[in-house]
Order: sequence, then C-alpha cells, then structure tokens
Amino acid sequence: MLNPLVDTRDVKFVLFELLEAQKMTEYSAFADFDLDTFEATIDLAEQMAVEVFYPTAEEGDKIGAKWDPVTKEVKIPEIFKPALDKFYEAGFMGLTDSPEHGGTGMPNMVGAAVNEYVCAANYSLGMYPGLSHGAMELIYAFGTEEQKKLYADKIMTGEWGGTMCLTEPDAGSDVGNLKTKAVKQPDGTYKIQGQKIFISSGENDYYKNMIHPVLARIEGDPKGTKGISIFIVPKYRVNPDGSLGEFNDVVCTGIEHKMGIHGQGTSQLAFGDNGNCIGYLLGEERQGMKIMFKMMNYARNGVAVQGQGNASAAYMHAVTYAKNRYQGSDVTQMLNPDAPLVTISKHPDVKRMLLWMKSHLEGQRILCYYLYKNIDLANIAPDETARKEAQALVEILTPICKAGCTDKGVEITSMAMQTYGGYGYCRDYPIVRYMCDSKILAIWEGTNGIQSMDLTMRKILMNKDQYNYKVMRKRMDDTIAAAKGIVEDKYIEIFLDGLKELDEIIEMLKKHMAEGKFLHLFMHATPLQEAMYMVAIAWCHLWSLTKTLPKMKELVGDTKGADRDKLLAENDEAAFYTGKVLASQFYIGSEFPKFFGRAKAIKWNETATIKATDPVFTGAPLE
Repeated sequence: MLNPLVDTRDVKFVLFELLEAQKMTEYSAFADFDLDTFEATIDLAEQMAVEVFYPTAEEGDKIGAKWDPVTKEVKIPEIFKPALDKFYEAGFMGLTDSPEHGGTGMPNMVGAAVNEYVCAANYSLGMYPGLSHGAMELIYAFGTEEQKKLYADKIMTGEWGGTMCLTEPDAGSDVGNLKTKAVKQPDGTYKIQGQKIFISSGENDYYKNMIHPVLARIEGDPKGTKGISIFIVPKYRVNPDGSLGEFNDVVCTGIEHKMGIHGQGTSQLAFGDNGNCIGYLLGEERQGMKIMFKMMNYARNGVAVQGQGNASAAYMHAVTYAKNRYQGSDVTQMLNPDAPLVTISKHPDVKRMLLWMKSHLEGQRILCYYLYKNIDLANIAPDETARKEAQALVEILTPICKAGCTDKGVEITSMAMQTYGGYGYCRDYPIVRYMCDSKILAIWEGTNGIQSMDLTMRKILMNKDQYNYKVMRKRMDDTIAAAKGIVEDKYIEIFLDGLKELDEIIEMLKKHMAEGKFLHLFMHATPLQEAMYMVAIAWCHLWSLTKTLPKMKELVGDTKGADRDKLLAENDEAAFYTGKVLASQFYIGSEFPKFFGRAKAIKWNETATIKATDPVFTGAPLE
C-alpha cells in the first residue's frame, strides 16, 4: 500500500517509542487496551485514509459543495458519502469517547494520530464528522439526560450532524458583539432569531438532521460576552420519542465561495426569519462562552492536527516527486557534459527544502501528540500534582500548536510547491489544493493573532506565578538532563542559550505588565508566539535525539561512504533512524539559530506599531 500522506513509521515512533502510549494501559481508564490494539488502530487509519478518504479529495474539490437558491439546500460531493459511511462504520467517530456514550475510549494521543491521517487524506471531508463531534461533546458535557438521549446519541452514530454557530456578519472575532437573540417562552424554550456565517457543515444532504449549538443573548441580558447563553437548535425539531418533527425555521441562505476546502459546505444560516425557530438552553443562562470554549479548545487542538496533516501530505508528495524527477547532473559533475542525469532529490538545495519540511513536521507531530497525551493525564493521573501539571501543559501548548502548526503548514505547502518547480503551480498535481486548503487553518477557531494574545496574556502573564510556563520549562529541563552524554554538547548548548533568551523575554513582558504597558504586550504577542513555537520544536527534536541517536549508532555504527549508502538503501530501520537524526540536527543547527534574531527583535522593543495610526496607511476607507 503506497502511502502518500503520513509517515506511519514516524507516527509509531512518536506514539510508542517517545511518548510510550502503551504505558497508558497502566491506568484503569485504558486497561482494556494494549500495544497491539493501538498499532492495529493506526494501521486501520492508514488503510482507510489511503484507500477510502484520499481518493475522494481531488474530485470532491473540483465538484465542490453546491447551494440551491430555490430549495435552500446544500449538496455535498456524492463521492464523500460512501467515505463518511465507512468512517462511522469503522468506529472512528467515538474512538476516544467514553464507552458509556457509545465510544471506544482510547487515549487522545491515539485519536490525534488517527485524525492526522484523516486530515492528510481529505480534511474537507473529515470536517463533517469533526464538527459533529464537537457539538456532541458539548451536549454530553453540559446537556441534560434528555438532551443527551435526544441529540448526542444520534450524532455519535452519524445519523445526525452538528456544527458550531458563533460568527455573525458584524461580530467575527468580537463574539461579545453578537446580535442573535433568544426570547424565553412560557414552556421554558426560547425563540431564536439571528444570522450566523462561516458555519462549517452548516447545511448538507448527508445528515438527516443538523444540531446547531448557537450562541445568543437572552432578551434583557447584559451586553458583552458575560451576557451570552448557548442553545441547542435543531434543523428539524425532535419529538419525545426521538423521531423528526417539524422544520425549525433554520434556513441556509448561501454558502461561502472560498479559496480552498471546496467540498465543505461553509454555510450562512438564518435562524427564525419567520419567527418560528425554537432553541433549548444548554447548561445555564449566561454561561454560553464558558461552555463554548470547551468546544473551541477541542477544535483548536484539532485545527493544529489539520495543519499538520495537510502539510504532511504536501511534503510526502514532494518527496515522491523529488525522488522520481530527473533533472540536471550531480553538482560535483556539473562541468562534465557526459554526466548522467540525477533525481532532483540529489541536489543540495532540494535536499535542504526536504529536510526543512521533514524537520518541522516531525517536531510538530511530537508536540501535537504530546499535547493530547496531557489532555488524558489531566483527567486520569492518580496524583493531583501530576494532573495539575498536565493541565498546565495543555493550556500553554494549545495556542502554540494551533498557531504554530497552521502558520508553518502554509509555509510547508509553499515549500512543497517549490520542490515541484513550475509543475507544482499547475493543477495537474495536488500541491495547489494543499496550498489553497492550508490558509484557512491559520484563520478559523480563533485567528492566530488571537492565539498569540491568549498565549501572552491568559496562558503566561495572567497565569498565577506563570505556573504554565514554569511547568513547560521544567519538562524542557528534564529533556536537557536526559540528553547529556547522548547528544552532542553543541545541540544542547544552543537550546540552553535559547531558553535563557526566552526567560529574559518573559521577564521583560512581566515588567511591561506591571507598568501597565498593555500596547507593548499586544504588540509583542505574535512575535512571542512565533519564538515559543521555535523553542518548542527544538525541544521536541532534542527529546527525539535522546532516542534516535543510540538506535542509529546501533544500526549504522561507524559505516561510512559507499558502504553506508548501501546499508541505508537495504535497511529501512537504519535509514529511518538516520533520517530522524539528520532532521533533528538540521532543525536545531540550521533553523533554531534564527530564534535569536526573533528574540533580539522582541527585546529591541521597537514601538512603531504603537505609533502607527490610520493616517500613516495609504488608502481611503471603503464606503
């Protein structure tokens, strides 16, 4: 089975050699599983991704989702539907959910690996169950027993779908400015009226009913986010016996015409235009943002994996192309007119591009899976301190993963296109699709600027005693200690220098905070996030080297030159560990030094951003 999507050997290295997922079975929550089950799950995900999901990607993108202005219905590509059927039949929907809700109950990091395959194969398709899962999770977490039975159970089976309805035409990232209102009725239900836009999977012809968690303000409640509640609003009302009732005045008024993810029905929804849309309160009044943030954090972690998966597929295609595209002679023979052609993978600059992509993706894979591991540990670790530290890691790594993996995902797909040369810019090859699909990931579920502000303010400076940051630094110090005597000193020393710089930046920002220089803090938010991403990826590579260097030495030894080349060509494991070592050394030695320039720029504290006002920018306001 040719896998052009995800490096399965690396997935298993991260899960089982580095993060030791098999040890999660020592906890009672996962005691029914074993290593063989986890590996079989990964193998099934790979098979489904390659044989079922991936073949739908190109055709689905060309066909796209279609909105009918007469019926107000959205038809998704027909090729998606059998693949969605198989997704649910395989049990992937509830892979990490509690068995009492009909799930399998596997560790979240195994689920993250499965999701990487789905996202690499066709994340436009994977969003239909992905959004549904988020809605289901909210109802299971905050709904009444009746709501769980009526709505969530059928979302789990795939009979019904779900969404997340936050964004409005005049209230994008400023959710507190929403206009959608809820009017309480004598029977305890609410009449909902308003508009939502950019609603992924909002309308489609796959699910028999759509269950919309909708943010709205109950009439009379205060302005801003504190006055927001959340409601379950089905497309069709549900009878007490679970059967479908009458239409609930939820109308799709159009779909967005987007740069990418054309197979995804990104909808504009009108609630209650005819005054007949009924919503059911989820949780308590005025707790809407608190409840929705559970789904948002789940979604932000998922978007990090989407960025990782989409970029992984672009890289894997670029590698295949580079290994098969003959052009030019070896640079050592460039003056020899009779020199044979070589594949472009032999050219130093192409090797640099491939190593650049490989090093980022392998570092991100560790970081994302580690984040998901801590999601589990925050709930099941028997020691209170361990649970608290795991939660601290989840909090600080979420914005780093979401923003870092998606920003870098755009760059990786661009680098993959560069590897192809002119052919990459043509739709004959799939790189155009990967690049077009990549950009939205840096925008939705909280733009990466919002992630940066969240990281700077909530997750570091406003976090008591910077506990989140200190826990992350503690883990990094543990890695440094483990690396000594295994990894060359120069790779450890540059990382130590980087941590010293980062500590100094945090202290500078704390001083700005104490002095009330909030514009300085927000000015530095994105540069800080970008710098911390680099530190986090360097950390992951240093951690990886503690495992890969001994294995490479065991398999390759002192073999050099032609003998080494022959060994690597004949021994897949020797080639794998050698490639891992080189990617880590490349990142720490070639990419991480750029961190120091970023650190210097932050510490320089240039205030041009603060001084810039509307008149300094060219262009008149649009009417």
